[in-house]
Amino acid sequence: MRVRVATTALGITAALALPACSTDTTGGTHQTSSAARTGKPADTVQKPAALSSAALESRLLDQSDLGSGYLPKPERPAQHDDVTVIGCPALSELGGDAATGGTLAFPHKAKADFTYGGSSSEISEELYSDSARKLSDGIDRIFDAMTGCPTYQIVAGGTPVDVTSQKLPSPHASGDEQWSQLLTFTAGGRSTVVKQTAIRDGSLLLIVSGSPALVDRHLDKALAKATSTG
Repeated sequence: MRVRVATTALGITAALALPACSTDTTGGTHQTSSAARTGKPADTVQKPAALSSAALESRLLDQSDLGSGYLPKPERPAQHDDVTVIGCPALSELGGDAATGGTLAFPHKAKADFTYGGSSSEISEELYSDSARKLSDGIDRIFDAMTGCPTYQIVAGGTPVDVTSQKLPSPHASGDEQWSQLLTFTAGGRSTVVKQTAIRDGSLLLIVSGSPALVDRHLDKALAKATSTG
């Protein structure tokens, strides 16, 4: 049986999605720039205030930015299967009935999904805006939970999916904080690899997920457009 991996906010399969994160959390360790090594960001010393969802939408990459061969991915119906996480208590604590949410629980958000070359290669970009502290704490907790469990299993609607996670080095020095991981989803003898990189720049959070080569190819372009003030 093949389980397609949808490049959602947290790289879970089309039948699965990681829980929407609570922004009232405490963060863990991760790859950060020097601005974050002394502690969590203070909301009072930040770049511009939170952007609206409409403003975020205008900062997403589109087909003209990506180049030829990319097509918008049709939106999938919301999934409501019960989700169980086995072998990762920290990740399980983030779930419960909310585990089928496909985006993070920040007030302002925008998302775009693309397929490439008519193949199974996909790339997803998500933008969120909130106070710097809430963005940092929320995404930090989820990445720490996922990379803190090298192997675990997710069961949704009776479908078991084995997951392995690997924390990756910070992609580059841009932005105030960075997170990156490599996830492998295995079901029915088939595996799919998803790279996921998140960068916080002030009150904006960028998450790019998908086929590793596509994430590497478009990450800098996505960050430049997301943080552009022009």
